[in-house]
Amino acid sequence: MATNLAVREKTARMQLKTPKGTRDWTGPDIGMRDRIFASATEVFRRHAAVALDTPVFELKEILAGKYGEDARLIYDLQDQGGELCSLRYDLTVPFARWLAMNKIQQVKRYSIGKVYRRDQPAISRGRLREFYQCDVDFAGTFDPMVPDAEIISVIVEVFEMLGLADDITIKVNHRQILDGIFTVVGVPNNKIRAISSAVDKLDKSPWAEVKKEMEEKGLDSAVADDIGRYVQINGRGISSVLDQLRCDSRLTANKDFKAGLEDMDLLRAYLEAFQLSDKVSFDLSLARGLDYYTALIFEATTKFPDLHTKSNDPPIGSVAAGGRYDNLSGMFGNSIPCVGVSFGIDRIFTILKARGENGKAQSVARRFDVYVMAFGSGLLTERMALARELWAAGISAEYSLKVKPKLPQQFKSAEVGGARAVLIIGEEELKSGKVRLKILGLADDDPEKDGRLVARQNVVPEVKKLLQ
Repeated sequence: MATNLAVREKTARMQLKTPKGTRDWTGPDIGMRDRIFASATEVFRRHAAVALDTPVFELKEILAGKYGEDARLIYDLQDQGGELCSLRYDLTVPFARWLAMNKIQQVKRYSIGKVYRRDQPAISRGRLREFYQCDVDFAGTFDPMVPDAEIISVIVEVFEMLGLADDITIKVNHRQILDGIFTVVGVPNNKIRAISSAVDKLDKSPWAEVKKEMEEKGLDSAVADDIGRYVQINGRGISSVLDQLRCDSRLTANKDFKAGLEDMDLLRAYLEAFQLSDKVSFDLSLARGLDYYTALIFEATTKFPDLHTKSNDPPIGSVAAGGRYDNLSGMFGNSIPCVGVSFGIDRIFTILKARGENGKAQSVARRFDVYVMAFGSGLLTERMALARELWAAGISAEYSLKVKPKLPQQFKSAEVGGARAVLIIGEEELKSGKVRLKILGLADDDPEKDGRLVARQNVVPEVKKLLQ
């Protein structure tokens, strides 16, 4: 008795909440989340990508040295049997490890899974510590910028599937262009990645704050000002920015910068072939802080004036991001050029929900299509038999697990479960070998409002016809 009392007291004191930066998924939210998964997967498969699922944690040494300053956000686990592991920070490094481990030379792959970061969360803006990423990557040796352009096409197609394409801008930049600028203006080689990380914050912070961070990292103020003149250059499309950069003889003398310009010129031509030029903005402030990017980098951003969230929350940020990383798998012994993109599922979900699109997820969130119910004495065994026939025919169905359920409760269960129709069994119908098939959600003046009688042996084909 004393032990039970102690347990109850401990339970009463327990704070019942999810850990900071996490959330439970249920009901229509899962339906909308699965709709995002399904839309992305359809596009990935359309581009001949195959699925890959990797462990949620990796050896710590696999993740170490891949994320630059963001490495502080990695969740480390305790020693388990002599192995030091960490929760995966993204799906890209595990993919590179898989490529090297299996000596893969060419593949298009996609992955959907949870990743973990010890970041400061803002759930209303889709910023969490445990969240979903949805990646597609092309690995292999191809002609320059051909797979890169196709990845940008994939980004647009996914957002078209979700009805968001008109609200998306894809920012593009090139690491070699940035590195060339940094070298020319006088950034020491050992500070280039740190300065890139500072520049990448220009979408969230004013130039004065970014410049201050550069100075705190040891960069001369005059050099920072020189960087500022370049990284604030941007323009819709690619041609206008290319023309502007080609006029700077100081920059074009740098081989990295020149190679970056050549890549971007190819990308411009390929995006025109895909009719995607109007979706792209060439933005020199885009830097992508992760260390492993080597060439083209990009991120999809969006602004929604109707996104009602707390005023003190940080911006929702990018909804998809990625780039080329040609050396990452080489760190594991099998160097395969790669380019890919990661979609921020939780951020996309936040936008769709704020736009009131929960209803579009109803067909995915539906628990069952048909609810089997009965009048009067309950007719439990008859309901069981009918449900079994529906299941055997591949139709999702449900019935009350009570012997004599009340009719209003049965209709309520059908509504909550998202049923499209109900099958009603009554004593009179049973005697005549019939069942009433009623479609839910019809208007009061619809002639089918009260349903129709269907011969018992024809129930399954009639239901199938209805669902089609």
